[in-house]
Amino acid sequence: MNPTPPALDAEALYAILRQKVQAHLAALPAEPVLVGIYSGGAWLAQRLHADLALQQPYGVVSSTFHRDDFATRGLHPSANRTELPVSIADQPVLLIDDVLNTGRTTRAAINELFDFGRPARIDLAVLVDRGGRELPICAQLAAAVVELPATQTLALSRDEDAADGIRFTFGLVEKSA
Repeated sequence: MNPTPPALDAEALYAILRQKVQAHLAALPAEPVLVGIYSGGAWLAQRLHADLALQQPYGVVSSTFHRDDFATRGLHPSANRTELPVSIADQPVLLIDDVLNTGRTTRAAINELFDFGRPARIDLAVLVDRGGRELPICAQLAAAVVELPATQTLALSRDEDAADGIRFTFGLVEKSA
């Protein structure tokens, strides 16, 4: 694992994202259902929900069954399930993810959401938009836009044992050939 550039301080980026989400929510007529994409997006949704003291419970969406590479990857033994504690039918949804790259995970997560009902709208908030889009997907809210070589993956991790609550860090991982 390579050292992470200083510009990718996950905690600093989380603070920016929290401010952007708070401003976005204030501009909406109704509180959206906050839904995090497993796994990094789910961690972010959990913390945003707590930090912003949102009334509606947050949900978690798994993109596993709607991935376009499911036939080659198969079902991971620890695949998580989608858990939506409230109906999303006709409700606004704020979809949360850690890193937006090709757009394929986001597309799969949106397809999964539609299995549970048709949301009134879906907005996307991400910690980092790293470009490299292969589908016409964009984030309405992004804490940072970062260019990384195609050979690197940005991995969010969390420390739940931190004295001041959950803390996030980023790591750069070289993709294997």
